[in-house]
This record gives sequence, C-alpha cells and structure tokens, in this order.
Amino acid sequence: MKEYPKMMSVLEKNIEYLYGNDPAILDRQKKRFNSLCRNFQDRYTGEDLRLISTPGRTEISGNHTDHNNGKVIAASIDLDTVGVAARNDVRNVVLYSGEFQKEFIVSVDDLDARQEERESTTALMRGILKGFKENGYAIGGCTCYLQSDVHVGSGLSSSASIEVLIGSVLNVLYNDGKIDPLEIARIGRYAENEYFGKPCGMMDQVACAYGGVVGIDFENQNKPKIEKLEFDLRTYGYCLLIVDTGSIHNDLTSEYASVPGEMRKVAEAFGKRNCREISREEFFSHLPEFRRTLHERPLLRALHFLEENERVEKQIVFLKQGRFYDFLALVNESGNSSIKLLQNIYPPNNALQQPLSLGLALTERYISSVGEGAVRIHGGGFAGTYQVFLPSRHIVHYRNLIEPLFGIDCVKNLKIRKQGAFTLL
Repeated sequence: MKEYPKMMSVLEKNIEYLYGNDPAILDRQKKRFNSLCRNFQDRYTGEDLRLISTPGRTEISGNHTDHNNGKVIAASIDLDTVGVAARNDVRNVVLYSGEFQKEFIVSVDDLDARQEERESTTALMRGILKGFKENGYAIGGCTCYLQSDVHVGSGLSSSASIEVLIGSVLNVLYNDGKIDPLEIARIGRYAENEYFGKPCGMMDQVACAYGGVVGIDFENQNKPKIEKLEFDLRTYGYCLLIVDTGSIHNDLTSEYASVPGEMRKVAEAFGKRNCREISREEFFSHLPEFRRTLHERPLLRALHFLEENERVEKQIVFLKQGRFYDFLALVNESGNSSIKLLQNIYPPNNALQQPLSLGLALTERYISSVGEGAVRIHGGGFAGTYQVFLPSRHIVHYRNLIEPLFGIDCVKNLKIRKQGAFTLL
C-alpha cells in the first residue's frame, strides 16, 4: 500500500504539538493519521488534502443550564474526531465514517430539512451547510474520511465533535479558515436544534471549537461570554475520570427536551423568556401559587437551574483563586442537585434500570471511605456517564470496584486538551 512520507513529515510537528511528546502516544497517533490518509486515497480521489482534529468535551459544571441562558464550565479532552478532506467537483458533501463503515451524502443544492432524517448524521450535515449558506459563508462539494475516538454514547459529545469537524472542513476548504470558532459552534447548534431535532444549548459545540477549560455565560445565546480558565488537576495530584455505565442515549431525545421545556414553562409563568431572568427571591415568593398550576417537577428543575448557575459563578472564582477543594465541594453539590432536583439520572419510563444511580451511589460511598474526591452526573444524563474527580493514588482501587459492574475500561482517565478545532495539514 502506498506510503505518504512527505505528508507525514509535515504532520509530525503538529501531531506532537497536539498530542504531547509521550513516545507511545505519538507512535499511535502517527500510525492513526497515516492509516487515515491511506484509507482516504484508497477510497476517493482528491488533491490538496487537509487534515483536521476536533476534540470531545467534558462538562465540568453547569448541568442543563446552557439552554436557559445559564453559565457553565466545560473543557475539551484528549479524545478527538479526525478527518482527512478534499474538495470534489460533484457538489456533494460526502462523509465516510471509519467507525461505522458507512457513507453519508448531502447535495449542497438541496438543503431543506427532512423529517425522515431527524436524529441522523445526514441531518447534521445538511443543517450545517444550510447554516453556512444562510450566514453568507461559502460552501461546495467536498469529501471527508473521518475516524473518531469520541464514541457515540460515551457522553463526551460525539455529535458536537462531528459538527465542529464538518464546520471546520468547510471553513478550511471554502472560507480560507477565517470563520471564528464561535460561529462554527453556533452553526453546529443550529443544525442540532433545527435539523437533528435535539433542543440542546451550545456548551458542547463551544467547548469542542475553543479548547482548554472555558467558563461560558450564555446570557446572550448568540454572543456568549467565553473566558479561558487555568485548571491543572495534576497540581493537586488529581485525575478527571469519566465512567461509562454502558447505557446508551437512544430514544432519549424526549427526556432531554423535557428539561428545557419544563424550565421555560416556569419562566413563562413568571412572565420571563427563560430561567436566567428569574431571581431567587421571585421564585420562592411565588412557589405556593405556581405549585398549584405547574406541578412539582418543573419547579424543582427551575430551582436546580437557579442554584446551579450560582454554583458555576462560585466555582469560576475558586478556580481563579486556587481554592481547589472548595471547587470540589461544589462538584458534589451539583451532583446532589441533579439527583434530587433536576432528576436526570434515569428515564422515568424505565425506572427498573438505573446504572447511573448505582454507579453514583457506590462512588459516593467510596469517596466517603477515602475522605477525598467528588462525583456528579455528566452531560445530558438519563443514561451514559458520570464524572469523578479522584486523587491518582486511588484510581487502581476504584477501577477494581467499578469495572466488575460496568465492564473493562469503563473508567476513562481523561486529560484536558488545550487546543480546540485544529488543522494539522
């Protein structure tokens, strides 16, 4: 099979910049990119190949707040989606997934949303192309062969990683790489809301596009305030773990939609557009009145929003001041709020299956026994993953506790990646 030594020599410098200098990691990534480029050339034709990486993301604080104009802390991670891409002359965007061994095709001349495509990769592609066109950016035919370490159902936002990758490909191939990361994130959210059919906020897309640890204030959804934060867990001897319980997110769109929907119903009762506009004082003064008309769960979810937003504000201050253990205490508070108020630990129509509840319960007890650490639900919830902050010396013992429940390698030790969407070639 043909080799590409010139291409790989250009890539080596950027691979080291992106993935660090650990010899084993570098060797794996070089082989990965070499294989990706050869696979592209074996399947497609194209000149002036471009190679792009977009990370997955981890939500550090602000569970289900972004969609109601709230505040979050998020970070990009060292698991990523990579794609090799080139222009084509057939006016189709062709995306081939190495993970699924499947090709997705969208014509750049047919960008209307289709009901039958809801919750599909094709819907995301069509929505991103439409978003580019409506905002005055250039689009055209291109072919992209991608491979992702951000696996579907892992809770690390595989969808946003792919959205940002598609947007970055169009940016590099047709717009000279001049489109701002926030614009790419905004178009990704548009595609996910209007074409894919998931009423998400924009936290995932911003984290994937920007890189590093970011505090994001979504008071203005289209122009959020984004602040880079310095946060190195190694300073404290800690690691960031994500535990994959093996439960998947299929058929949960209605559960996700219920959270922002119920929060907005509460806001409307107050004459507001979203929960960000409700004050704590207003909420409690009208609680008896609205309990009679709104039921309890929407009110509990709105209360979660109000308190979670305040937690994020405090956690940003604590991180800036180096008050790491005060930050961790609020991580545990956030987890407790998600269980009791937000109630996104398991879908109510399948209450017998509660892997997240079991994992959280055992982890809380483990943290209590060692006297340090924090745990919370991760991301959208209802299935998937939870997040653990734990001193590195406890990881082996913790794995031995959890892996018999959820399987070998269910505990992922993540590293925070400083770079967001990045063009290697």
